[in-house]
Amino acid sequence: MEDYTLLRQFADSWMLLVLFVFFVGIVVWVFRPGASKEYKDTANIPFRHQDKPATSEEARK
Repeated sequence: MEDYTLLRQFADSWMLLVLFVFFVGIVVWVFRPGASKEYKDTANIPFRHQDKPATSEEARK
C-alpha cells in the first residue's frame, strides 16, 4: 500500500474522530459550570484602572 493511500485512509477515519472529540472537549471546557465568572473577570481587565496604572499591590490581587 502506498504511503499516501495509507495516510489518506487514516485521516478519513480515525483522525476525523480524534478531531471531533477534541472539538467537543473544547466546547465542554468553555461552557463548563463556573467558567463564566472567570471569563467575565478576564474580559473586564482593560476597564479596571481608567485613571492610572495599577500599583504593584493591586496587580497581585
